[in-house]
Amino acid sequence: MRARSLPTKIIVYLVLIVLSGLFLMPLVWTISTSLKINERTMQLPPEWIPRWPVQVPAKAAHRINGRWVIDPLSDKKPKKVFRATDDSGAVLRVAELAQTAGAKVVAILEPQNRAGQVLELTLDRKTETGEIVARFEPVLEPHLRWRNYRDAVTYRSKELGYIPMLRQARNTIYLAALSVTGTVVSNSLIAYAFARLRWRGRDVLFALTLATMMVPFPVTMVAVFSVFKELGWIGSFRPLWVPAWFGSAFNIFLLRQFFLTIPRDLSDAAAIDGCTELQIFRHIILPLSKPALAVVGLFHFMYVWNDFLGPLIYLTDERMFTLSLGLQAYQSQHGGTEWSMLMAASMIVITPLILLFFLTQRTFIQGVRLTGLKG
Repeated sequence: MRARSLPTKIIVYLVLIVLSGLFLMPLVWTISTSLKINERTMQLPPEWIPRWPVQVPAKAAHRINGRWVIDPLSDKKPKKVFRATDDSGAVLRVAELAQTAGAKVVAILEPQNRAGQVLELTLDRKTETGEIVARFEPVLEPHLRWRNYRDAVTYRSKELGYIPMLRQARNTIYLAALSVTGTVVSNSLIAYAFARLRWRGRDVLFALTLATMMVPFPVTMVAVFSVFKELGWIGSFRPLWVPAWFGSAFNIFLLRQFFLTIPRDLSDAAAIDGCTELQIFRHIILPLSKPALAVVGLFHFMYVWNDFLGPLIYLTDERMFTLSLGLQAYQSQHGGTEWSMLMAASMIVITPLILLFFLTQRTFIQGVRLTGLKG
């Protein structure tokens, strides 16, 4: 096959960069929203760079009849722009300024702003009648509201009160540690038995194990819940981490495929030296399988960290809630959700996953590349 020319490669790379940017847009929007004031979160079109209403010091304006007013700043034909701040509207004074500028104001949309904000008054000429309508808009400047992240950790919901995000993070880390440990230990042992040992019915049982991947969780959810209820585990962490110690079909398949790529001569040599199967597994197979084990561990860590349905079903005490379940508390059930707080809390939750991926990127990619090369 003829090698691609340089222009073709450049076009391919540009297309890939554009597509990558499109996939990153939700993350960029989440970061941008987490740094805004709540009043600016639902702007259309979306405001990608967070902006903040300009505050004007008293010496930059003069006070007339209890209102702070700034003189006209610029002329724009057919518009004239004034800036004013006030704590009660500044409508009358701005109307006077507009009239002195030779404009007949037929309507003024009174601003709904906080005291001290700068307002921009635009005089828009109507071509049909020649009259002018004044519109108020806050004057904005780029501003990143980093305090949203601090406030998200100490957020107090109207419905649920204080949201203990640090305690939820501790619960999530506790579950993730137990689950990942159980996943790596159990799945590696089962995969070793399927890949390296010869025993009757092995292939049939492996096929049945893979068939369980076709059964969705909602089908077995009620039955599994009934089992845990009979065991008295509802309301505890055990339904969320104990199943990880019994293996899963997907992880067993990944590790089995990787174990098949390891030369059997290494196991035979160790057996000749007197090693048992457990010693071969521990001292030869596991050290050579670190990339695959890292992939399995990372996948399951991400699953536990983002799991919402499991904690929702089995946990009844708010003190045991995980991060994914705790995020629901940031969303108001009666309207008025503070989206900036919700997005800041969401960024706090997903940041450990992003950092973990970049720290283990080389091992992760190597494990994915090597897993499944041999059937």
